[in-house]
Amino acid sequence: MLDLASLKELLAQPRKIVITTHHKPDGDAMGSSLGLYNYLIQLGHHAKVITPTDYPDFLAWMPGNGDVIIYTENIEASAKLVAEAELIFCLDFNNLSRINELGELVRASSAIKVMIDHHLEPEDFDDFRHWSINACASAQLVYDFIANLMGDIAFINKDVATCLYTGIMTDSANFKLPNTTSDVHRIAADLIDLGAVNWQIHELVYNNLSENRLRFLGHCISNKLEVLYDYHTAIISVNSEELKQYDVETGDTEGIVNYGLSIEGVKLAAFIVERPDKVKLSLRSKGEFPANEICKKYFNGGGHRNAAGGTSTDSLENVIKQFKLILPEYKKLLIQ
Repeated sequence: MLDLASLKELLAQPRKIVITTHHKPDGDAMGSSLGLYNYLIQLGHHAKVITPTDYPDFLAWMPGNGDVIIYTENIEASAKLVAEAELIFCLDFNNLSRINELGELVRASSAIKVMIDHHLEPEDFDDFRHWSINACASAQLVYDFIANLMGDIAFINKDVATCLYTGIMTDSANFKLPNTTSDVHRIAADLIDLGAVNWQIHELVYNNLSENRLRFLGHCISNKLEVLYDYHTAIISVNSEELKQYDVETGDTEGIVNYGLSIEGVKLAAFIVERPDKVKLSLRSKGEFPANEICKKYFNGGGHRNAAGGTSTDSLENVIKQFKLILPEYKKLLIQ
């Protein structure tokens, strides 16, 4: 592994740098990536953010977004940048499978690879790692990387602060999750002092819905919500026809699972959606319930204890059935 002194020496002069993050990037993925990007370009580095796939429109306002390259739309240009990169920063993921086809290009690259992440069980593909499962967001770790490891808090300008605040706000569910510690609040306060306009960021992310998205949300809550009171569990499921009916776009399903978890007494919530090639599950839980264990054990996934995801190649109906059959195994945890 590369040590900090060697990494600092590498970054002391302009380098060709690629920053990438997981497929279907969320607020933390884009916030941490663009936060780091806006920091590196101040130092004179030739940096580019490459995302494996598209991402929600409600994240497209962030500073530096206009320079982002989407791999699936620019395969040749992306491959060239990865091949020529001297350093590759891998943010908010810890396994190269999380960046799809881009992962093999990164693996084959001779560039120094830097992982900044907060997910369990990282794959050993990196040369330098700034990693903690206790961080509420990768953006928190990027802040720590810039301010403390690199000693460059003076370079956290308004653009950097705005992006990092977005990442922390979204991945902490508006500062509500258990890992939103006093340190997280102090970092958020620092970012506000450094130029992040917190109320405006909240408006841009959460109060910027299309009519279709709002109607789809209403459909999910009114028609697709199932509450299993014996297991303190809520399920919302959506098929491919419903996605077409409401013209659902990337990001439109973001956060829907949390509505199930907001019901009094519910300890586990699932959002199960039928995509063209697979069925995707998003799980959220309260307290000590291990949502990530269910995803890892039964649905080819993983994540955090209270926020996890998985996939299945089975039918939507069978996945729902399988999920329900798993619940008795966890009944004691769910009802205690």
